[in-house]
Amino acid sequence: MIEPKLETFLTICKTKNFTKAAELLSLTQPAVTKHINSLEDYYGVPLFVRRGRVIELTTEGKILFEYAKDMKSQTLVMERKIRNSYKLEKHYTIGATLTIGEYILPYILGKYKKSNPNIDITMQVHNTDTITKKLLNGEIDLGLVEGPFDKNKFYSKTLKEDELVFAVSPQNQLAKKSGIEMDEVLSSKLILREEGSGTRKVLEDKLANLGFHSSCLKPYMEIGSIGAIKSLVKLNLGTTVISKTAIQDEVNSKLLTIIPIKGVQIVRKLSFIYLKDSPKEFVDSFIEFSIKSFK
Repeated sequence: MIEPKLETFLTICKTKNFTKAAELLSLTQPAVTKHINSLEDYYGVPLFVRRGRVIELTTEGKILFEYAKDMKSQTLVMERKIRNSYKLEKHYTIGATLTIGEYILPYILGKYKKSNPNIDITMQVHNTDTITKKLLNGEIDLGLVEGPFDKNKFYSKTLKEDELVFAVSPQNQLAKKSGIEMDEVLSSKLILREEGSGTRKVLEDKLANLGFHSSCLKPYMEIGSIGAIKSLVKLNLGTTVISKTAIQDEVNSKLLTIIPIKGVQIVRKLSFIYLKDSPKEFVDSFIEFSIKSFK
């Protein structure tokens, strides 16, 4: 764990509020203030400045924030490595985006656990933006994402490719079409994932490559649950662009219909991402096992 005063400082940076920070840390507000005053006395500079009711970091505070954030990240990584080094049963945390977390990773985890009974894995499901932040912050050991990521910050390996398709209810008037133009897709009542999700980002990037302005994408609804999106589309309350893997059962059961987009194929890579300091033995083993599972 990092020094308590720095933990207090980072919590205030996150909440922008001394009272909320005190609640999260189970401290009194005077104790929180004392921690910050102690840091300011030690460094000889103010770390925060008040602008009305808003608390902002000073230039010096921003410098401390970057180093304290890195320190906490390294500390979390170190603690997990130390705990795993002497335990017979090891524990790791994987972050997965929604499509992967619901439809792909559980299958892999089940097989991996049978082959490696001494390894426990916790799965966290978030959108791509959150997964990359958690990996950088040392909160997870390995990420598995479906959207673009900064290749300058992460090492990566491809698990498999996945296709995004346009899907409607069989009762939708578009269901009779053998193909559809992208203009028609965009003018339909699209129910999509929220901004920051891998699926949404891949679609946005594809539209940009096709010459469509960002203003052309105007979702009828934005929902953070794949299950909810499928339910709404099945009820013919809208259409969607979604992972083919995620709707395979519904397509087989004729509850959803895929309509090919004329001249357009939206293919994305499902990628493992990790850092230099990630637990190499586990990361290499899990990635290799996962890739072999789909061969």
